[in-house]
Amino acid sequence: MANGMDKPSVLSGLTEEEAKEFHGIFVTSFIIFTAIAVVAHFLVWLWRPWLPGPNGYSSLTDGVTYAAHGLLPFIA
Repeated sequence: MANGMDKPSVLSGLTEEEAKEFHGIFVTSFIIFTAIAVVAHFLVWLWRPWLPGPNGYSSLTDGVTYAAHGLLPFIA
């Protein structure tokens, strides 16, 4: 460049090659994060659905009690 700097004077301070590399890493990380979030939401929904069944959330208490009794020996 004429002013002796290796990088262009842009707001980010990155060259086009560096910006493309950063963009690739960012997009890949975002896709992985989104996939993990979708799986986590699905697993939580399997554990306790967000919309109650025909008997409301009271029908879920038997399953929670059963799970708590199953985990109690490991905790105590």
